[in-house]
Amino acid sequence: MKKWNLIIKVGRCENCQNCVIAARDEHVGNDFPGYAAPAAAGAGSPIRILRRVQGRSHMVDTTYLPVMCNHCDDAPCVRAGDGAVRKRADGIVIIDPDKARGRKDIVKSCPYKAIVWNEELQLPQTWIFDAHLLDEGWQRPRCEQSCPTGVFETVKLDDAKMAEKARQEGLKVLQPRLGTKPRVWYSGLERWESCFIGGSVNAEVKGIVECVADAVVVLYARGEKIAETVSDAFGDFRFPGLANGSGLYRVEIVHALGNASRECELGESVYLGDVNVVQPATEAEPA
Repeated sequence: MKKWNLIIKVGRCENCQNCVIAARDEHVGNDFPGYAAPAAAGAGSPIRILRRVQGRSHMVDTTYLPVMCNHCDDAPCVRAGDGAVRKRADGIVIIDPDKARGRKDIVKSCPYKAIVWNEELQLPQTWIFDAHLLDEGWQRPRCEQSCPTGVFETVKLDDAKMAEKARQEGLKVLQPRLGTKPRVWYSGLERWESCFIGGSVNAEVKGIVECVADAVVVLYARGEKIAETVSDAFGDFRFPGLANGSGLYRVEIVHALGNASRECELGESVYLGDVNVVQPATEAEPA
């Protein structure tokens, strides 16, 4: 049977909040019997945009990550709900707006923190994949319909075809170790999970400090060369896709104007700042 899945393309999100506003517009004050009770205006949004800022001036990388109900095939909220939360045959998870009243424990059951509490109605609520719209013939939820940068892609496939699509496109889920089998997938999640080492190559030429373009920059870890790049027109270089907390690295820079090297311990992303290349010292000629 075909089931709904959502693909989120990390790197396209610019934190415009259109998806958040669309979800609020759809549910605040609107009752959809059997799907969801009216959302509270003062409650948290079931769609959140997380932000990760790495590096420092002037090399800063900001990544945004939309997070919502993952509509897991092995959903902890379904187990905790004991009949108050159901999993539809098409993959969508629904918190019953009548049976779940007073069940604040359901909020805590979600490891993704995707369930919000409606204090006014004493009701746990989440993003329902806009099931009420899909059942009326919509082909995509409002988060996708409202996004100007194409962050979201809705697909309806059977499990085998979705697994193949995930393999071919390198799609990942959040916190796979939990084993909840989410139906929300991420493209480019490594951008959120990894970090970088960068710097700016300079040299003093006739008493003036200038940017050095086309310097060869090599990255070493545990004594082995793992990557190579060249500095751009502004002297900047960057090695992306490194694992957080992956230990000690050494950067070697070679250019006609001089050489330089730096070491750093990688926890989060590191910007080495200005790295000045200098000519190697030469031995004085004998008198």
